Amino acid sequence: MTKANFDIVKEIELLRLVTVGSVDDGKSTLIGRLLIDTKGAFEDQLMAVRKKKGTTTISSAAEIDLAMLTDGLSAEREQGITIDVAYRYFATPKRKFIMADCPGHEQYTRNMVTGSSTANAAIILIDARHGVLAQTKRHTHILGLLGIPHLIVAVNKMDLVDYDQATFEKIREEMDEYCAKQGIKDLICTPMSALTGDMVTIRGNHMDWYEGNTLLETLESLSVLDDLDEKPFRMPVQLVNRPQTADLPDYRGFMGTIASGTVKVGDAISVVPSGLSSTVKEIVTFDGNLEEAFAPQSITLTLNDNIDISRGDMLVHTGEETTGEKSLTANVCWIGDEPLEKRKKYVIKHTTRQVKALVDNVDFKRDIHSLEKQDADALAMNEIGQITFKLQQPLNCDSYQDNRATGSFIIIDAFTNNTVGAGMIV
Repeated sequence: MTKANFDIVKEIELLRLVTVGSVDDGKSTLIGRLLIDTKGAFEDQLMAVRKKKGTTTISSAAEIDLAMLTDGLSAEREQGITIDVAYRYFATPKRKFIMADCPGHEQYTRNMVTGSSTANAAIILIDARHGVLAQTKRHTHILGLLGIPHLIVAVNKMDLVDYDQATFEKIREEMDEYCAKQGIKDLICTPMSALTGDMVTIRGNHMDWYEGNTLLETLESLSVLDDLDEKPFRMPVQLVNRPQTADLPDYRGFMGTIASGTVKVGDAISVVPSGLSSTVKEIVTFDGNLEEAFAPQSITLTLNDNIDISRGDMLVHTGEETTGEKSLTANVCWIGDEPLEKRKKYVIKHTTRQVKALVDNVDFKRDIHSLEKQDADALAMNEIGQITFKLQQPLNCDSYQDNRATGSFIIIDAFTNNTVGAGMIV
């Protein structure tokens, strides 16, 4: 990343977080603790908690039911569980955070996939009393497939196991082994008690044997700078802007978000899948024209040639075109009520483009516990497997490992128009 780009990103440095784990592992309590300790709770939220307590004098986190700060739906409060993805915002002097609190129940795995899809880091909550559960492994496997850059295992409720180091070390070893099977490298394990606050924002007095950072110190130090701008230029066209006003009678601008790479005025540009080419005339933004833009900026490009470009096309540097394929193999998280079946037709939405697709083969499904491949003819809700699709039209894409934006897609039921799956191209 260039120094100029680095300076721009540093000014807006933002960490997108997701919290996952099995039900009752303490996700909502942890987020409530972070909101209280970083002064991120709104006054109306605190008022609601005070009203629930029947008092107006709650002054410390110890007196507050922390989970009530995040469980916004009445059904969530009645059952003491999280159902929908809840987004919370807080900040410290070092960084801003957007945190997605995802449901722990298996039936809401689809919400967990949605909440995790844009995260830079994930906190996997584990109840120290119960250790690593099946849902823990399911969530960790999905996070690995989604390519979340940083995984933090938070061994919670250490106060209920007398802050026992051996309990923490056993869980850490099990998670290290499970993640190593998937090739997950950046794994951080932290013991904590969200209820008492030990090792969340303060070290506390009960776990002197742990020499690592508190959770907040870890979150503040994680790098959100990646190599997106060093990858090939990819810009899916979202909209063709033609104002056709008296001042701009012939203006044609191509609007979109740069998925990866950089682009400069004068660069040779090709359009996929058409193969037409031109050069960049202007890079237009709301704050004025630029000489250079980089991912993930949203821009409008004008070109020196009047060539045919429409929504769903992708702009790339000439010589770095992707190959259009009519067959697609991907790891799929299935979230539909009806199972995925061979020979069934779906619609694949890839960036701003949609193509009709047929399930050609269910290559295998993955055993969540052992990560071994199993023979299968279908995928049921919450199952994960590798699927090969036949496409009605060629799709220009990258592998998910190379590019999270142009290597992923969603699967839409062609009859109900419901989103039924998320795919990561292998």
